[in-house]
Amino acid sequence: MAHPTPELVVALRRTAARLKDGVRYRWSHFAVCNCGNLAQTITELSPDAIYEAAMQRPGDWGEQAREYCPSSGLAMDAIVGSILDLGMEKEDVRHLERLTHPHVLRALPKERLPLKHTRREDTVLFMETWADLLEAKLDDVGRRRVVALAEAHDEDARGEGAAA
Repeated sequence: MAHPTPELVVALRRTAARLKDGVRYRWSHFAVCNCGNLAQTITELSPDAIYEAAMQRPGDWGEQAREYCPSSGLAMDAIVGSILDLGMEKEDVRHLERLTHPHVLRALPKERLPLKHTRREDTVLFMETWADLLEAKLDDVGRRRVVALAEAHDEDARGEGAAA
């Protein structure tokens, strides 16, 4: 399972919130699927930029992560690297895209199973549950960092809203 970091917890929760708020979602589109939306949250790249990067090398998100090379110079490797830098493992990328991580699935209410990896609501539930599991593994300093990161993001969002 992913290494628990406050940054990964917050990224998963922010992505789940964006999905709940109606951000563009289509599992069959590389830039607005499960991993594509997480990549948008982490990198702040547009869906077009993520899609363009993905088309430089064949493969879905799991294959892109498996082929990840930090020194390739490919934009997609920079995107995957940003995800891995937050604490995810290469295999976690595939699990997120397919909603198959066994630790997360075991933590879900039985009546919500099986998940459908192409359904927005299931992706939100999976991300929120994974964030909860990761946060539970953090020490007190890590949990306080989660709160601080979330508050900082909320302040940034309020500031952007005021500037618009």
